[in-house]
Amino acid sequence: MKNIVKLILISALGGMISLGLYKGFFEEANTKTYIETPVRSQANPVNYSAATTPPVDFVEAAQKSVHSVVHVKTAVRARVPVVQSPLDFFFGVPQGQGQDQLQLGTGSGVIISGDGYIVTNNHVIDKAEEILVSLNSGEDYSAKVIGTDPTTDIALIKIEEEVEGLPYLNFSNSDNIQVGEWVLAVGNPFNLTSTVTAGIVSAKARSIGIINEQAAIESFIQTDAAVNPGNSGGALVNTRGELVGINSAISTRTGSFEGYSFAVPSNLAEKVVADLKEYGTVQRAFLGVSISDVNQRLADELDLEVNAGVYVGGLSESGAAADAGILEGDIIVAIDDREVKKMTELQEIIGGKRPGEDVKVSVLREDDREDIVVTLRNANGTTKRFKKEDLQFLTVLGGSFREVTEKERQAYRIPYGVKVVDVKTGILAEQEIPKGFIITQINQKPIKAVQDINAVGKSLPRDKPVIIFGVLPNGREKYYAFGF
Repeated sequence: MKNIVKLILISALGGMISLGLYKGFFEEANTKTYIETPVRSQANPVNYSAATTPPVDFVEAAQKSVHSVVHVKTAVRARVPVVQSPLDFFFGVPQGQGQDQLQLGTGSGVIISGDGYIVTNNHVIDKAEEILVSLNSGEDYSAKVIGTDPTTDIALIKIEEEVEGLPYLNFSNSDNIQVGEWVLAVGNPFNLTSTVTAGIVSAKARSIGIINEQAAIESFIQTDAAVNPGNSGGALVNTRGELVGINSAISTRTGSFEGYSFAVPSNLAEKVVADLKEYGTVQRAFLGVSISDVNQRLADELDLEVNAGVYVGGLSESGAAADAGILEGDIIVAIDDREVKKMTELQEIIGGKRPGEDVKVSVLREDDREDIVVTLRNANGTTKRFKKEDLQFLTVLGGSFREVTEKERQAYRIPYGVKVVDVKTGILAEQEIPKGFIITQINQKPIKAVQDINAVGKSLPRDKPVIIFGVLPNGREKYYAFGF
């Protein structure tokens, strides 16, 4: 019996020792934390605030912007194919067979003045017969188009009623926004009104090749803020609620957001809007150069000392750059002391200027830096700024023009004429009117200056052909007839 009791006591004692060792090695190690604090002298105090970053707060920015972004609804007339025969099921509906129907579209817009001016994307309101804007507060208004610019995908519309005191956003300086900075995208994706998403600036001066227009300007702010169909034309704002861009596009394979969105910088959008309000059309300024990015391949090929900048590969005849002294082979590295590393940056800066403005172009020429002042010109090679009604026929023709020189008059034995300096889109391209063709008459009316083309264009009959008569570069006379 004594042996049994003795065995029980020994077992109990062993268990208590084991439990004590377990708690000593494991439990206490998990319940006590020891921090060694180094001794620091009073002469070198530690700034703990620098190591503590306050959380990013988007509330103020959202409150400032959400009431200034509207829901844009459009009605566009489109021809819808209509099956009229069982054969149409097998061979398809013949071209032109169908009926016109109004199709509804949606997007966003940003109020930029208390009296109802709204900036949006051109593709949001393109060909719209009716435009309705809905405010965040619930009111609906009809709107009209003030002007559009397909080359930047920006449009300006205005509420038709007399309104005042609307909440609006001011354009800020988009040059100041930095890669890595937080931004908010505000819009109406999938008809979900007043939606705010957040992201950071992923890149600047990004070109993605989505604007299919001659002389298009693509210098987008790229972000990873979620943007979806319906966000187009909405606001991109910084954490202070300042307008830094107009959301325009997404990079996607599915039609929905997959990681990257793109916005027109506010500086460019502001200039376009100002032009549309004042002139009804955008005042595009041109340097008159053919350019390409300077990269390592081009630097190696041409034995250049730099691998960034914009290489001048050619000059327009009697263009602004050529007349100012810029030479083929120059490398543009700055405009008005703003560093330029690629074409998109150059196009954005020049796109923010008007014909007649001077810019300081800094170029590298044989390893020397030179500053050249260039007076920018319009597409027709002059410094004049045209209003929409003046540009109507020139725009339809789609080219650049200048008056013939005395030497050309003598060579071609003509008393006057306007030379086609460049062929873009429009009637010139459609009719295969070549570069270098000299227009002397339109519908038997003399063309002595570029302005004469506009003057004649205003009186052209819509039910009769237009006849352009002139001289080809080889000296042969030729006329072109087309409907207008």
